[in-house]
Amino acid sequence: MRLRRNSNLLVEPPSSATGDIAFNLIVFFLVCASIQPDSGRKQTLPKADQVEQEEQQTENIQVEIARQAVFLNGDLIAMKDFQPRLKAKLDVKPRPEDKVVVVKSRKDTPYSQWIAVTSRIEDAGGIVTLQLEEEQTVAVP
Repeated sequence: MRLRRNSNLLVEPPSSATGDIAFNLIVFFLVCASIQPDSGRKQTLPKADQVEQEEQQTENIQVEIARQAVFLNGDLIAMKDFQPRLKAKLDVKPRPEDKVVVVKSRKDTPYSQWIAVTSRIEDAGGIVTLQLEEEQTVAVP
């Protein structure tokens, strides 16, 4: 008795899985394409020293940015006078590490104001550093 062979060798894959595979590929490529670093204005911030310096020869210049005002070492300054006065203070400092400008900003400060002030600090030759938290000493009687 001779058995008949089935000459139908082409087998079709199940079509129910193609939708799942396509969805997974779309999600994969969207995730891979969305990982791009945010770009903005590049700044070089000084690194923190590991060893505390015992003597600090000069005090750092402090700039406080408010919504519509700029304070230089506690003095209110108009924006047009800010850069020349800061440049005059920075020109008397010979070493680059003395040209650090500590920038504080209030919570209501707009981003455009912050960018304008830090750009002028860098144009005047200062090195921008941020003060994120203030240390306070509390004496307990």
